[in-house]
Amino acid sequence: MKAKTSSEPGIIEMLARSIAVLRKDLVCEFRTRYAINAIVLFAVTTLIAVSFSVGGAGISQPIQATLLWIIIYFSALSGLSRAFVKEEESRTATALKLAASPGAVFGGKLLFNILLLFMLEVVIVPLFVGMMSLQVKGWLLFVMVLVTGSIGLAVAATIVAAIVSKANAKGALFAVLSFPLLLPVLITGIHGTQAAISSSVFMSGIDDLKLLVSYTGVMFVVSLLVFRFIWED
Repeated sequence: MKAKTSSEPGIIEMLARSIAVLRKDLVCEFRTRYAINAIVLFAVTTLIAVSFSVGGAGISQPIQATLLWIIIYFSALSGLSRAFVKEEESRTATALKLAASPGAVFGGKLLFNILLLFMLEVVIVPLFVGMMSLQVKGWLLFVMVLVTGSIGLAVAATIVAAIVSKANAKGALFAVLSFPLLLPVLITGIHGTQAAISSSVFMSGIDDLKLLVSYTGVMFVVSLLVFRFIWED
C-alpha cells in the first residue's frame, strides 16, 4: 500500500477546524462586541437618517431596493474587516497559523462574517420594511437574494480583509479594494430585490439569483486557492 504523503486535512476535519476557529472568534466577539456594534449601529443610524430625510414622501421601488443594499454594503465595510485585523492587532496570528490549516482559518473567518451579516439583516430588514413602508410581493425571492448576496459579500470581504490585515491604513485600503469586488453583488442584489418587490413571480428574479450563486461559488474557490499564499506570507 502507498503511504499517505499529503498532510492536508480531509473535508470533515477541515470543517471541524473551521468551526473551532468560528467558535473562538464568536467568544472573542461577544467579549468586546466590536464588529456587532459597528455594523448594527451604523446600519440603524443610516436607516433612521434616511427615514427622516424621506419623511412621509413615498419613494419608488428601485430606490427602496437601492437604499436597502447600500445600507447593507456600507455596514459590511464597517465591520467585516475585523476578521483578520484583530488577529494582527492582538498578535495571535502566529498562534492561529500553528493551530489550524489555511483552509480551516479561511473557513472559520468566512463563517464568522456570514453570521455577522445575517445578524445585521435580522435587525435591519424588519426595521427597513416598517420605516420605509416596503411592500414585498415575492418574499421567497426576496429572502433568497438577501441570503445569497450576503454570502457573496462575506466571501469577497473575507479575502480582502486577509490582504489588508498587515497594512497600515487598513480601513481605507479595505474600502478601496473591496469596492470593485463587491460591486457585482451590489448591482445584482439591487436588481433581484427590485424584482421581488415588484412581482410575486419567483422566476422574475431567477437570473439575478443565478448570478449571485455563480459569483459566490467562483469567488469562494478563487479565495480558497489564493488564501494560503496570503496567510503564510
